[in-house]
Amino acid sequence: MSRRRWLSAAVLAVILCGALADLVRPAPAQAHDATTKAHVEVSGAGAKVRAVLDLEYDLLMKSAWLYAEAYEAKGRAEQLRQLKINRDAVIRYVTDRFQVAYKDKPCTPTMAGDSDVRPRGKAAFAVLTLDYACGAGEGTYAISSALFPDSETFVHSTETLLRYRLDGVNGSAVLVAESPTVRVGEHSATNQIGEFFLLGAEHLLFGLDHVLFLLALLIGARRLRDVVLTATAFTVAHSITFLLAAMGTVAVPGEIVEPIIAASIVVVAVANLLGREEDRLGRLRLPIVFAFGLVHGLGFAGALDIDESGSWELLLSLLSFNVGIEATQLVLIAVLFPLLTLLRRTSAARWAVLALSVPIVAVSVYWFFERIPLPL
Repeated sequence: MSRRRWLSAAVLAVILCGALADLVRPAPAQAHDATTKAHVEVSGAGAKVRAVLDLEYDLLMKSAWLYAEAYEAKGRAEQLRQLKINRDAVIRYVTDRFQVAYKDKPCTPTMAGDSDVRPRGKAAFAVLTLDYACGAGEGTYAISSALFPDSETFVHSTETLLRYRLDGVNGSAVLVAESPTVRVGEHSATNQIGEFFLLGAEHLLFGLDHVLFLLALLIGARRLRDVVLTATAFTVAHSITFLLAAMGTVAVPGEIVEPIIAASIVVVAVANLLGREEDRLGRLRLPIVFAFGLVHGLGFAGALDIDESGSWELLLSLLSFNVGIEATQLVLIAVLFPLLTLLRRTSAARWAVLALSVPIVAVSVYWFFERIPLPL
């Protein structure tokens, strides 16, 4: 490669590094990611219903219009103290935006016990338990969520991942602003499949780490056969751990999974820079992809955060979520691989690998160290 092309590649790599850094590093004024997910479990029968809500702690405290001392609190002990001090404001915010109705009449909520705080990924989530008193007689339940709406401007496109067990009916749903209510017993399997399919597609498409891993694999795959084998190995591997982790059979903390996912991107991208031209991962391609696919499957499961064993009633949702991931992966491959193939046929092929791989390495190394939990 000529000196001029090396220089051009280096300049392009620096530009791409800066662009990707802006994507992975939040702006100073942002306290949260662009979106958030509320996790809710509702159970009960007749007039007695209990809802357990997991809500991002600092977002909850900010949305309840509390002072910075509350939403900037660090450490579980201080966050618990702030939840206790601001109990009334928190309950008022949540009960105004999350409701259970029976026979089209709102059930009356009361707080059950004290709030709790637990980690989900790298964020702290407040755990609130509400008991709802509903009317007597036979009827159907309706569950509605308007938590963290766009109008509050703190986040956008909030999704409430709901699981319910009411009067012997088990199910799950994704509540969004366009469809904020589910009626128990009227929520068809078709709707459930569609909701979790879109959720899986969204998780892959907007999960930049998974996209970069896929891009790094495609950069190193020169033939259609390589792409088919690589995609198959990755699909089989992450499907295995995704289902096992989501069903509670395997449990690995996110503090371990997330840095390894970042490291997997580094390994594949560096292999593209240092490996042989004809096969940049060499004979280790499939074992490496399969091993890292197992880790990425744990990351996919973390998006749903379903970690209780015996949740077989959610199998349809889990499979739909996984199919959404696969369909989106195939679309990305169909778009990216032909473009990379055309690029390889030009005189810019060698420096293009450098220009694409260096930013991926840089961002992934940043992610690796950023995701390692600091000792308290």
